[in-house]
Amino acid sequence: MTARVLVVDDIKANVKLLEARLSAEYFEIFTASNGPDALELCENERIDIILLDVMMPGMDGFEVCECLKSNAATQHIPVIMVTALDSPADRIKGLKVGADDFLTKPVDDVALITRVKNLTRLKMLTDEMSMRAKTGSEIGFGDKNIPIFSQKKWQGNILIVEDQPRSSQRLVDILSQQHMVQVEPNPQEALFKLAEQDFDLVIVSLDLDGVDGLRLCGQVRSLERTRNLPLLIIVNPDDKARLMRGLDMGVNDYMVRPICVNEMMARTNTQVRRKKYADYLRNCLETKVELAITDSLTGLHNRHYLENHLKTLFDEAKSSSRPLSILMTDIDYFKSVNDSHGHDVGDHVLKEFARRIRTNIRGVDLACRIGGEEFVIVMPDTNLTECYKVAERLRKSIEKEVFGASHVDKPLEITTSIGLSSIDDKITTIEELLKKADKALYCAKRDGRNRVAADAA
Repeated sequence: MTARVLVVDDIKANVKLLEARLSAEYFEIFTASNGPDALELCENERIDIILLDVMMPGMDGFEVCECLKSNAATQHIPVIMVTALDSPADRIKGLKVGADDFLTKPVDDVALITRVKNLTRLKMLTDEMSMRAKTGSEIGFGDKNIPIFSQKKWQGNILIVEDQPRSSQRLVDILSQQHMVQVEPNPQEALFKLAEQDFDLVIVSLDLDGVDGLRLCGQVRSLERTRNLPLLIIVNPDDKARLMRGLDMGVNDYMVRPICVNEMMARTNTQVRRKKYADYLRNCLETKVELAITDSLTGLHNRHYLENHLKTLFDEAKSSSRPLSILMTDIDYFKSVNDSHGHDVGDHVLKEFARRIRTNIRGVDLACRIGGEEFVIVMPDTNLTECYKVAERLRKSIEKEVFGASHVDKPLEITTSIGLSSIDDKITTIEELLKKADKALYCAKRDGRNRVAADAA
């Protein structure tokens, strides 16, 4: 895995040492000797992770980290603070300003590379979601402004997997001050809970009786539902080998016994905040995808989705010799509705028309608004005779009930004309199928409207 690493330290020897170790793993290295230069580099370059010295003249590492985490453009860059200080107070201070991890000088090579790879992997996943969310915003879907997640006190839903009652109760006492906490001593039951409920963090003890906690972590990482769920492991001081193995397999963070109350709370808050940020990006992306394929007025799919999905349905029908029919419809004299009553009333008619379409077709059918008052319904496994029955049912549904709308004294009487087409041996392309339905619709309108036509002759 390659990544761009920024090393920030005012002592050249320290910079050279870290640069040599990271270059051997094929990381691309940037360096800065002070806080302001580091912040400028982060603004102008794509940085994947920062190794930040704490003790620097002028602007120390805590201040630099706080600036990074309070900027929407840099808040997601992982920060590892490198320090000669190893007091709990300094670690807690760093975590509170947003640091993701700590390394104590002299830096252990295995710990350095493991942590950098682990945090870089998470950063790249976040970058991919962020890039897609940004692309959606640039083409008009959604808000371009990402909130600052480090400035909010988040409440998370946390699952603790620990079979020692005293240890689990201590964790509950610490974390329940801010978070919702559940304890499950049985790893198998924990997996069931993860499948049924939404959690923001899983804390796993590696000291479970007769069970390998890392195996549970591996199962969490392998399941689709929990693949991106943050994991924090609790290890004994002499269990360095399993700690490194856990970090290498994708565990997000760890605590070493005996547990420091304030550090546990700070590390938990960091993981919950990161999960909320990832959820925000994921929700933005899902919303933007939905907007890109959905007609915003009626809630039906749009022309773009029809053009892409119809090809799949057409190819499947052709290859399996199964029927496929198209129902093309529009609202009769819709222009007069807009001209006489205004576009607000016209929009109401379109939304109600779409609602009646949905109530008269199956869940497997694809209903789309392709523009103005024109709609297309694609009906898999449906021959022309069955399609005609559905079209008649829809036509009667439109004609039977008036369309009520605000600001209209008298409810509107609306009708629709419908054209049908179905796959046969002569039709070899989607364009031919749609063109045949369009011609049938023209015949329905030519012959008086408020009718269904299945023959374009």
